[in-house]
Amino acid sequence: MNLIDETIKNIRPPDKESMKQAALRQAQLTKPRGSLGMLEDLSIQIAGIMRRPLPEINHKVILTMAADHGVAGEGVSLYPREVTRQMVLNFLNGGAAINVLGRLVGARLTVVDMGVQGGLDPHEGLVCKMVDFGTASMLQGPAMTRAQAMDSITGGIEVVRSELEKGMDIVGVGEMGIGNSTAASAIISAVTGKPPSSVTGRGTGIGDDRLKLKIDVISRALEINHPDKGDALDVLSRVGGFEIGGMAGAMLAAAAAGVPVVIDGLISGSAALIAEGLCPHIKDYLIASHLSAEPGHAVCLKHLGLKPLVDLNLRLGEGTGAALGIFLCEAAVKTLAQMATFEEAEVSDMEGGS
Repeated sequence: MNLIDETIKNIRPPDKESMKQAALRQAQLTKPRGSLGMLEDLSIQIAGIMRRPLPEINHKVILTMAADHGVAGEGVSLYPREVTRQMVLNFLNGGAAINVLGRLVGARLTVVDMGVQGGLDPHEGLVCKMVDFGTASMLQGPAMTRAQAMDSITGGIEVVRSELEKGMDIVGVGEMGIGNSTAASAIISAVTGKPPSSVTGRGTGIGDDRLKLKIDVISRALEINHPDKGDALDVLSRVGGFEIGGMAGAMLAAAAAGVPVVIDGLISGSAALIAEGLCPHIKDYLIASHLSAEPGHAVCLKHLGLKPLVDLNLRLGEGTGAALGIFLCEAAVKTLAQMATFEEAEVSDMEGGS
């Protein structure tokens, strides 16, 4: 049995009894029932994931996975491929948005090199799980081999296993890779059956002409590669990216360990589609931090049956939305655990309440 199959075998449904106990406590807290809205639902979901009626979040981790894409050479982005490497160095030096927001929420940031062109020197906070120096162009055939797709997922699993040893109660997944919104949109189109025109956005801020080109590139790549939507590994290998596979593996490993997974935007959403294709139970462990400005993200979340916590018109990636989602998860479990009940506070419950 390979590591992927072993991990999937260990993913169980969330614990119903923990969820029941969390819901009963929510009904007894000093507030009108349901008045904390999605925070109440979130606390109950996390209770089931962690298999504890009163879950705690102390060790927060954000995984930002980086890789280059051959399709970037087709003119789908405003930025050259070398920006992937430059931004990874920015992450490692603490100067990016994910560094600021990660520090704000008290999360440990781990940057993972899944396939950055040229490679990177060893650095604190950097983990190397390189599959290759970026994918091939999906216009020339499959972006990667099936073996490489498996290697990328395995790499993500291994990263999470290592992070668990350091302490991890919740994980947010993000990415960096010039051209990866093209790969993500291709995955979403392949899995959901929606046309590329309805799931493809402006990514780095491209204009109308380049957007038209991007849609055409995705359409042709899907025609050339014919990804099988019933085979997640086939979809990943034909039109995906190494960091997308890495995030999918991280999601599977976190679920197997009973750890909530906070997904970010379009690209991590496409990774969730790959993970869900490998293990449908994974949906119960996923928390959608926000609704991206990218049109494909809404399609992706609807397919997964996930409701985003906020809509801030974000489209940066890196794990920035996931960082904000982790804050809301912590708020949810703290209100569940730390608010007084009507009985404890000697406050009258509603008439007929118990």
